Parts: sequence; structure tokens; C-alpha cells
Amino acid sequence: MRLNRIPRAAAAAAALLLAAACGSSGSGGSSATGLNPPALKAPTKLGATEGQVNLIAWAGYVEDGSNDPKADWVHGFEKQTGCQVHSKVAASSDEMVKLMKTGEYDAVSASGDASLRLIASGDAAPVNTALVPNYKDIFPGLKNGAWNSVKGRMYGIPHGRGANLLMYNTGKVRPAPTSWSAVFDDAAPYKGHVTAYDSPIYIADAALYLKATKPELKITNPYALDQKQFDAAVALLKQQNKNIGEYWSDYLKEVSAFKSGDSLVGSTWQVIANLAASEGAKVKAFVPKEGSTGWSDTWMVYSKAKHPNCAYKWLNWIVSPKVNAQVAEYFGEAPANSRACAETSDKSFCTVYHAADESYWKKIAFWNTPIAQCLDGRTDVKCVPYDQWVQAWTEIKG
Repeated sequence: MRLNRIPRAAAAAAALLLAAACGSSGSGGSSATGLNPPALKAPTKLGATEGQVNLIAWAGYVEDGSNDPKADWVHGFEKQTGCQVHSKVAASSDEMVKLMKTGEYDAVSASGDASLRLIASGDAAPVNTALVPNYKDIFPGLKNGAWNSVKGRMYGIPHGRGANLLMYNTGKVRPAPTSWSAVFDDAAPYKGHVTAYDSPIYIADAALYLKATKPELKITNPYALDQKQFDAAVALLKQQNKNIGEYWSDYLKEVSAFKSGDSLVGSTWQVIANLAASEGAKVKAFVPKEGSTGWSDTWMVYSKAKHPNCAYKWLNWIVSPKVNAQVAEYFGEAPANSRACAETSDKSFCTVYHAADESYWKKIAFWNTPIAQCLDGRTDVKCVPYDQWVQAWTEIKG
């Protein structure tokens, strides 16, 4: 079962990226960010394994049976490779970035709000995907993303993905919503019973809604907001705050709130919707007509890893069909490996999580780290960096 993920970012995040981002910009793809990371090389071949690997991961990604006897894909890896796994659970993307800088870890399961920071600082090295045989079966939509590649070079191996959905109480919210307006412009009827994700990255949800409803703002990327666009998103969220009953980060608390009726409408994850429904809550979750934000995690290798060969073995193992299926079901996300769906214990799992539905994922704007060099390729303005998102989020919540 997926545990809570809180991508809190420190004010230093944007400063780190600004130091590495230059003014040049390409056309299209991730090159449009103007991000020029250090010239690091990926290995051309693997050597002998070093006997251990040190990992940083989200809770539920590196399981050895100690939390749940049925969840153990570590011991199989150790037996096959001879690499003993040492892992540390991180509670936030910010913590992951900080830990990677210690030099004590070989790889990390970074979300999109951390991956660019690691690339820009030179902490994450480009990967040679040819040395990860299971990479060939990764869904195309997860390769060469704006959050895991720069100028056509992959900086990790995709692990899984999920969407931030709109969930509502089917008995109390009528008519059934089709738009994010249910938590923004049309939220007043549910005052005190609206819920939103508790993180600065949620500002992108407001920007995504404004992209569709306020075309005059000319928002093309919810993570690339100039000052005017950013101010409009913040104003919308301050307006929304009057109707918020609770900002959530703990998935169990959100399940409880929808079961009790304290929450009637708000953002959620598929795993939360499934659990709430299984416990009797009358809820439905979906991607509204404007689309949604979402997250995609990538296993990245430290540029000065002490155990790079074991790290590469882990990257290949964790996205192998059977293991990737196990992690996806335990964590509550769509697997990255296209062959994993045949290995899930619940044969409807990949259908519920839209694993192979690329048209579904095209509606999702995956988390990315806002920097002053606009991620949409604009060079005539500066965009608002993430440290200011953090400051604004404190003001929004009052």
C-alpha cells in the first residue's frame, strides 16, 4: 500500500538550479529549458559488482519483507547479484536531494520535483540505457521526459507514474463535476468540505486550470510561470482557501475524511480513491476536462557512486516485469515496464491505473521543478523559481 509522499522543497532548490542553468535555449523537448548540466559521461560497460548498493527511496519502493512478508523483492536481488541492499526511506524530495549530496548513496528514486535539481547540480549522472536490458520495455511515454532527460540524454530509468485526480462524493456533489472548477470557481457550495494537496507543487494545479479557463494568461506549462501568471495562480488559491476544510498529505486521513463526509470534493490519487471506495465511501475519481498534474519517479545514479555496478544491477532489477509489477501493486501506481501488467496479481490492476493508455497520460502534466529559466522555452521573461513557490504556499494557507 502506498505511503504518503510529501514533496516539500527548500528555498535552496531554485538557487541550485539557477546556478546550473544558462541563458541558452533550444527548440522543443527538455532542451528548451536552457539547462546545461555538467559534462558527465555514462559508463560504456559494467564491471564486477561491488557487493553492496546504498539506496534512497520512497517508502514502499525497497521492500525486504520486514514491513509485509508478502512484499520482498530485495532478497531476490541480493541472491541474484551478490549486492547487499542498504536503503534509507526519504520523506520528501528535498530530503532526497540533501542525502544525495552526502556522497553516501549510489541511487535514488527521484520524483520530478527533485530530478532536475540533481541533474543541474551534477549529482545525477546520465545513464547508459543499453546497460539496463529491461529499459527496452519501458512505456514510451516515460522516456525522454522533461523531468528525466536533458537534450535527449536520459538521466535515469523510469519506475512508475500516477495522476493527481479529482475525487468527489457521488451522493453530495451534484451535478457530477467534469472540471477542476469544482474546487476553484464553483467550490462555494461545498465550503469547509473542499480538500487540496498540501504542497507548493499544488500551485501547478491552479495554473493548469487557468491555462484552460484564462487563455489571456498564455500559460503553456504549469511549471513555467512568469510573474503575472504566477500571481494569478496564487490569487486563485487564496480564493480557494476560503472553501478549504483541510489540506491533506496523509492518504489515510483523506480516506477517513471522505468516509466521514468532512471532505466532499478535492484532489486525490487513484490508490486513495480505491481504498476509500473499498471502505464504503461513495466516491468517484477521474481526470477532469482540463487534464491533471501527476508524478513520475525515476531511478537516478549518483555521479560519484561508490558502487555503480550494483546500482545499475538494481536499476535493471527494479524495472524487471515481475518486480515492477510487485512494486506497483504494493505502492499504488502504474508500472513503468510494459510487460509488468502480465505479472500483476490483480489482472485488472493495469486497467484501473491506465498503465498502457498513453492517451490518458498525455492529459497529465508531470511534476517538474520550476526555475527562473522558463521550462517552456521563453527567453524574453524570467519565470518564478521554486523557492518563491514555497514562500507563496505559506501565504496561501494563511
